[in-house]
This record gives sequence, C-alpha cells and structure tokens, in this order.
Amino acid sequence: MAKKTWKLGEVCRGGVITIEIKGTIVSIIGKEWDMSKGTSRGSNQSNAKEWTRIDVDSSLSSSNRQMTTFLLDLTTSYHCDKLMEWVSLKIKRVIHT
Repeated sequence: MAKKTWKLGEVCRGGVITIEIKGTIVSIIGKEWDMSKGTSRGSNQSNAKEWTRIDVDSSLSSSNRQMTTFLLDLTTSYHCDKLMEWVSLKIKRVIHT
C-alpha cells in the first residue's frame, strides 16, 4: 500500500489531500485542515477530518479522467498534475511487482 498526504493550504479546498493506493484501487481524500495541530506545513494533519472522497479502480480506462476531474475540483491544475504524477509512478510499481 502506498499513502501520501499533501498539505496544500490555501491552494486546496479543505487544505489537505491524502491519496491511498491499495492494489489497483486509488482513494483520493479531501480533508479539512486541523487547526488544533497547528497552521504550518510541518503540522501533523494525518488525523484531519475527511469531507470528500473518491475510490477509483485504476485498471479502468476512465480512471485517469475520474481522478483528474476530482482533483481539479479540489485544487489547481499544477497541483493536480503533481499528484497524478505520484499516482502514476506508484501504480506502475504495483503493476510491475
């Protein structure tokens, strides 16, 4: 399983995006910034409150479009591209191992 949390702050609705990859299932989770843990990017946001989520089977032909559309609703195109690059890299590792 691969998992990563991005603390994007003002360039992201909610401020935090977590992506989990289990096999071919990619979960993209939008979270509200937990102000009780601090306001800096170094703060621990692993337990931030989830407010939106999508689970996508990456083996489907429409998976990239579904994930990209969801991410573009949460953040900028620049950050969407960076997150999708990470997803693509991790999925290739899962498929080839």
